[in-house]
Amino acid sequence: MIIRPILCLASAATALMTVAPCSAQTRESNDEHPFVVPLQIPAVADNTPSSLTGKWGGLRTRLRDDGVDLKASYGSETAWNPEGGEQNRITETGQFVFTAQIDTEKLIGLKGGTFQAVVTYRRGQDLGAVANLGVLQQVQEVYGRGQTWRLTRFFYLQKFLDGHADVRFGRLTMGGEFGKFTCLSENLSFCGSPAGNLVGDYWYNWPVSQWGIRGRLRNSAGYIMVGAYEVNPRNLDNTFTIGYFHGATGVLLPAEIALTPRLGEDRLPGSYKLGGWVNTSNGNDVALDIYGQPAKVTGLAPLQHSSRYGVYAQFQQQLTGRATDAQVEPDVVQGLSVFFNATLADRATSTNDNQFATGLFYTGLLRSRPKDDFELAIARTHVNSRTWIGLPPGAARPNSEYAAEIDYGVHATGWLTLRPNLQYIVDPGGLSSKTNVVIVGMKGSVSL
Repeated sequence: MIIRPILCLASAATALMTVAPCSAQTRESNDEHPFVVPLQIPAVADNTPSSLTGKWGGLRTRLRDDGVDLKASYGSETAWNPEGGEQNRITETGQFVFTAQIDTEKLIGLKGGTFQAVVTYRRGQDLGAVANLGVLQQVQEVYGRGQTWRLTRFFYLQKFLDGHADVRFGRLTMGGEFGKFTCLSENLSFCGSPAGNLVGDYWYNWPVSQWGIRGRLRNSAGYIMVGAYEVNPRNLDNTFTIGYFHGATGVLLPAEIALTPRLGEDRLPGSYKLGGWVNTSNGNDVALDIYGQPAKVTGLAPLQHSSRYGVYAQFQQQLTGRATDAQVEPDVVQGLSVFFNATLADRATSTNDNQFATGLFYTGLLRSRPKDDFELAIARTHVNSRTWIGLPPGAARPNSEYAAEIDYGVHATGWLTLRPNLQYIVDPGGLSSKTNVVIVGMKGSVSL
């Protein structure tokens, strides 16, 4: 029984190394993070990124020189649960990403302008659903929001003041702007903006976008950023569209301030962010009805709140090794980095009201593999205790789910990364009565 899943994982890895096109989280998903473990695809001598399909006979390079950058990738996530859930299964899910980016200065002479369009397609199966794991956070983060085509980004960015100020507007991904965090892990607890993991019914992370605008002032010491985004449940529809112009229920107003120090003689980069948001849409109370009584008892419509809100803090610091010397967006070249994320949502309307995650990255752990990276992370996702109100005696009362993941990123080529991982989830769904879940996974990425 155990040998077959292992062979399936091995087959998936072999496919990734040969013909399967895959890429999950390359630099495009971290394009504004102050610093990240290096995920960007190395460039060849003519500054064209390495990819499986190469330079297209020089066409790709000529287009880049003229200001038109075309990219494609595929990300694959395979997972098997030898323990936990209702049955032992193995599933694979993935995402295609197609990106077109225009440098307006190169193309038409407009300095400081960038236009970007991103189309995504998600496919595959979710192990959490197939094996009925009952977890709060997905064990394959790339699954979700419908297995469908989406216009994930469609925006214009204009820089001012020699790059110290910029404005971005159009179809934006909320988690790609505020509370942004790198995504090496396969477990959703450690991937992307944590706010979207708690209040995903209105904070839409990748690949769902919405109409929005955000402005930012930045220098080498840090930045301050504010934005306004449409809250429209229709954006969750599994229909490809450039965007909806009716159906909005409110506006999501986030703000974020960050310090980006460089510490010590080696100028090791850090990122210390504080942020918060207010959603002007009405929200259902998680426990009470319109008369302030337990809704689970009365069965009446829930009490309405005129707004929803939350706050977050994200700290990341390189402690040892070397980093690139770029003032604004340095990358870790080698060494140890640590992180801590804390997110709290209002308890009146949020079923999951807080999440904490911490961990470490190490790039170049093995001298013979200087580009490889190692990650160890743990997280807690908490279920709002107000959801217990009105439950009958003896009913399950979910509390917290704990997740841990260890993974190792093998940068096999400039365009291929394989990341075997092991996950352990304690009290899935926040229920101590459930069997803990063990996940053996493989996350792969290929630039096409």
